[in-house]
Amino acid sequence: MSETEQQIEVPADPLAGHPATAYLWGHVAGSGDVSNDSIEVVTNDEASAQVLAAIAGGNVEHDTTSRDYAHDTSITRTEDEYTLSIGGGENGDNSGLLGRSGALGLPVDGRGNYRFGAFANHDRELLRGLLEGCGTICFKSSSGTVGISFVHDDRDLLELTRELIADCPVDAPMGDLGETSSGGYWFGVDDDAAPAFGTWLYENCEETGLFAPSRRRKLERSLKQADAYDE
Repeated sequence: MSETEQQIEVPADPLAGHPATAYLWGHVAGSGDVSNDSIEVVTNDEASAQVLAAIAGGNVEHDTTSRDYAHDTSITRTEDEYTLSIGGGENGDNSGLLGRSGALGLPVDGRGNYRFGAFANHDRELLRGLLEGCGTICFKSSSGTVGISFVHDDRDLLELTRELIADCPVDAPMGDLGETSSGGYWFGVDDDAAPAFGTWLYENCEETGLFAPSRRRKLERSLKQADAYDE
């Protein structure tokens, strides 16, 4: 077991209100594929994938993917991809997903919408999981600002994410939901508020280990670039 995994405090019930479960389900909602007997969560950060496995069990597989740049499809980039697979009947486990009797045990309603009420006291970890699952952090060289945005095919999930951000202790105005060229949806935190929101999101995260180190480094690097731009 790695040092990162040893730091993770894991509750017995994967649906209980707890920072670790909030972080897990944020990731699942942001980049997961949930069926009756399995969950797959994809992340570009190996440490984060291992943390999620420490929380919920399952197997992590590493692969590389190549994607076209959105603004220039003649250029591709290769990224590491780590897929956590939970359930699916591996190891002869017939007790149901995460020890439950099926999808009704997951924090979703009958229409597939996530029910995050149990994690109401852990919004920061839930939002951090959502950001790492379906969000982006970048430095905007044209304006010298930090950008934080969320992209997903599920409009309802993004509406819920907006509600979580609106209720967080940091003032973080957001733009309206827009449509992406691929048919999904997106919104961004206002550039003026992005530094404070991002800093709050990753504040004291090392105490729990519930974060993707590469994503936090991206935030810190973007903040430094923005500070240098203003000098």
